[in-house]
Amino acid sequence: MKPHLKEILIGLILGLCANVVGTLIYILLVSEYDIPTTIRMALADNFIGKLITLGAILNLGLFFLFIKKQYLYRARGVLLATLLAALAIMVYKFL
Repeated sequence: MKPHLKEILIGLILGLCANVVGTLIYILLVSEYDIPTTIRMALADNFIGKLITLGAILNLGLFFLFIKKQYLYRARGVLLATLLAALAIMVYKFL
């Protein structure tokens, strides 16, 4: 595997993990229910996209950290993870 593809993959995985962690942190801080109940309610009330979007805020910090540290390919991977989250939200909303 080429070195820059490996760095992009690392950034992608870290971006997806940051999105999941951000979503869980938001649920823990804001929701009065536990995590599975909140996710079930979000799916039933059709606001799961908003939860994922709020979870993606951590990607912003991760992206700028990688830019500052000159890990540009990892920053591209984080950007790709953010775009994948946006694409997943769009697919969920319109299908």
